[in-house]
Amino acid sequence: MELLKNKVAMVTGGTRGIGFSIVKRFLENGAAVAVCGSREETVNKALAKLKEENPDWKVIGMSPDLQDPQAMEEAVAKVKEAFGSLDIMVNNAGISARDKFLEYKPEDFKKIMDLNVNAVFVGSQAAAKVMKEQGGGVIINTSSMVSIYGQPAGVGYPASKFAVNGMTKSLARELGRDHIRVNAVAPGVTRTDMVAALPEEMVQRLAASIPLGRVGEPEEVANCFLFLASDLASYVTGEILSVDGATMT
Repeated sequence: MELLKNKVAMVTGGTRGIGFSIVKRFLENGAAVAVCGSREETVNKALAKLKEENPDWKVIGMSPDLQDPQAMEEAVAKVKEAFGSLDIMVNNAGISARDKFLEYKPEDFKKIMDLNVNAVFVGSQAAAKVMKEQGGGVIINTSSMVSIYGQPAGVGYPASKFAVNGMTKSLARELGRDHIRVNAVAPGVTRTDMVAALPEEMVQRLAASIPLGRVGEPEEVANCFLFLASDLASYVTGEILSVDGATMT
């Protein structure tokens, strides 16, 4: 059963890690997908990898400035031109940092807020304009477990994800009348490239704080995006779905 048959999705930060797994899961379930990355080089590499796995998948790539409203409206227009609609917008692109508060540079704080918050606003607005015209759609934002618990250093990242949660819940209330559902997924420790590069003993220490006894896999997080994007979640909006193995902070 293809849960996203004939649907069209756009995924920012879709060239690696959780984003790439989301793209792949959407394609496996019948969607046409536009992959957005920060650089044309990484986008092309992701497209080649996907086409190698299945040359019949409907997938295109682009690298718009996620913080530029005009660039994002043009990107959304390209998706519509290529596939006829935009049904699912995934705002997944983001950056993190672990700077100590008293050493935190204001420009670094702004950089995190610009990509993790402002780009979500810009992407959601560009998508919502199209979705309202076509009678509905789905917006899914990537949050984090630290949006709920905070973290002991790098205040910019949890602050940005708290903001994403607030935007998600508020847009769900505002856009519901236009049949646009808005949710977020809050992953815990996940085996992305960053975690995979850690020494195994450090990964084991991380896993020790997780009741399920292990870190998550990108595919497991992607499954939650798939659920929220599909009609199985047709009455789910304004939710922040934790996917963290009940991590104990």
